[in-house]
Amino acid sequence: MAYTSIDDPELYFQVKTYTGDGGTTQALTLGGSENMQPDLVWVKMRSEGQSHILVDSVRGANKYLGSNHDGGEGTDINSVTAFGSNGFTVGNDNAVNKSSGTYVAWNWKESATAGFDILTYTGNDTNRTISHSLSAVPHWILIKATSRADSWRVYHHKNTSAPATDYLVLNVADATSDSASEFQDTVPTSSVFTLGTSGNVNRNSETFVAYLWSEKKGFSKFGSFVGNANTDGPFVYTGFRPAWVLIKNSSANGENWNLFDNKRNGFNGSGEALRPNTNEAEYDRNVDFLANGFKVRDSSGEVSGSGNTLVYMAFAESPLVNSNGVPTNAR
Repeated sequence: MAYTSIDDPELYFQVKTYTGDGGTTQALTLGGSENMQPDLVWVKMRSEGQSHILVDSVRGANKYLGSNHDGGEGTDINSVTAFGSNGFTVGNDNAVNKSSGTYVAWNWKESATAGFDILTYTGNDTNRTISHSLSAVPHWILIKATSRADSWRVYHHKNTSAPATDYLVLNVADATSDSASEFQDTVPTSSVFTLGTSGNVNRNSETFVAYLWSEKKGFSKFGSFVGNANTDGPFVYTGFRPAWVLIKNSSANGENWNLFDNKRNGFNGSGEALRPNTNEAEYDRNVDFLANGFKVRDSSGEVSGSGNTLVYMAFAESPLVNSNGVPTNAR
């Protein structure tokens, strides 16, 4: 059985949907059964095209990045303006709080227990290692230059058979690329990850932020599956009922990233997705969330390209079986 050390995922990850009020500020409270002060808030307007907004507690409120472009860190006092004890506050920027606009925010708490670490560093243009605080091997890493325009770099441990030689780019629809200068062909360890000389991860004197996640049984899973281009698509076992799933076809160029969550989808068969690499509004795409994983119900190459490798990142709503051996139920 799929036992876990995290019985209540809402202590470490929550999805929040809300409607903008156009006011100077709007304080938003997370809706989970447990209070959670987020350290990473990722906001996207659902009802129209606006950039994704990522703000974290290490860089500080008002300092944002966009997953859909390569721009450096922006400063906006009307974006995500504060992190609360159980939520966050937004200003009046249209990307986060347009009157009557609909939004979703994905919220993570930094914690070694939940396998999430945020760190910043300055590039030096030499092969090097960077220490992290996970005390476990990272399985998914996002890196972004903050002081200049450079594309995101993504490490995923199931991307290929030799994932440290390859990388994906969060802000574009490209397939996997091979380059030793990103991660120096070196798999991360429980204490460090390795960088090469690529300017996108280690340009001299430029500043960077890195988000690192390690799999935690019953809470998070970072894997891959093979698509079949069918509405009766692959079933992917995660060991939990998902709250959030991100899918990327890593084999084919031109296939967008697709992001799903348990608050917008409503029920199986009514899928609503967002693309992290574009500023587009929400659109229809079907992935069923089940008690022990997810099943693709869409023939699009973006989520089920025939014979293609697709990587995914998933976080739990509830574990299949908790630490006391009690099973959860499907929605």
